[in-house]
Amino acid sequence: MANQATMAADGTSGVVVRLRGVSRRFGSVAALNAVSLEVAAGSFCVLLGPSGCGKTTCLRIVAGLEQASEGTVEIGGRDVTHLPPAQRGVAMVFQSYALFPHLNVAENIAFGLKARSVPKPERARRLERATAILGIGHLLGRRPGQLSGGQQQRVALGRAIVAESPVCLMDEPLSNLDAQLRADMRREILTLQRRLGITMLYVTHDQTEAMGMADQVVLLREGRIEQDAPPADLYAQPATAFAASFIGTPPMNLFPLVPGAGGMVVRGTAGPPLALPLPTQSLAGIRPESLRLAETGIPATVLHAEYLGADTVAACTVGDGIRLLARLPGRAAIADGANVHFASDPADVHLFDAVTGRRLQPVPQPV
Repeated sequence: MANQATMAADGTSGVVVRLRGVSRRFGSVAALNAVSLEVAAGSFCVLLGPSGCGKTTCLRIVAGLEQASEGTVEIGGRDVTHLPPAQRGVAMVFQSYALFPHLNVAENIAFGLKARSVPKPERARRLERATAILGIGHLLGRRPGQLSGGQQQRVALGRAIVAESPVCLMDEPLSNLDAQLRADMRREILTLQRRLGITMLYVTHDQTEAMGMADQVVLLREGRIEQDAPPADLYAQPATAFAASFIGTPPMNLFPLVPGAGGMVVRGTAGPPLALPLPTQSLAGIRPESLRLAETGIPATVLHAEYLGADTVAACTVGDGIRLLARLPGRAAIADGANVHFASDPADVHLFDAVTGRRLQPVPQPV
């Protein structure tokens, strides 16, 4: 089958991962509902979404730790739906790291190889390669209790590297680390994935991780795929109001629209019109960073302005109490309680069906 694998410079290869109509039910509860996706060989795919959306269940089904109620899983063109984890060609890094406290670093990294009766010289070769890549050769004699969180994370990564599997699965591996270390480890994991050429499936609820690391983001909601796209497309062209509000810091503003003079206006205001007349209940979305202070535009009352150094985030109300966030460059001198107006470019106005949440295509009006 064509394009099933991609080869890295060091000989490691990644393979295509496909899910076709995968569902997982626990009694009457559907944790996953007819999920179909394809992860390209050697790419970095992030499963993103809020708690309970099904992303970890999806990962565990790929790993073979959960069985799909319906559908199939393919890895490298091979149907592995009913194969045990050891026969799937995947490595997994867990949120808890899952290190053995009574074993030292070297023993923890090589444990899986020893369990699979890999010859000792081959275990030594793989251990040396992994520790060189991760820079933890000086830690081999220590036990997990003697390591920092970041060092434990590297040991867990080392165990995945020595498996030399074409697919690596990661379940929120950075959630136990502080903010600065998370940022450092994001870069390390991405560099590692690129260097090894493996196919990576990475679960997180943190959109910063998703946007900064992924080639492909699969946004899940209530067991279904809300949108499957590269990060830039997810940000610029959200397919639903949920995707629009989940991606972005701060999240996109969503305003209920009603008919007004010249078109659709924010509910509770006299204008300006944000879109041409629409035949359905609709929402207008504008990202906080797309708004600017102006003489005319959407009228708003400032509740509080928070100066963050590079920019100022102003929390406001518009219309009949609708919340608005504006991200303004530098230090914006606006007082609490001030009445202001915000404008944006027409291309920055996104329109959604208020009932289904799906994206609408009518051309927006200038603000």
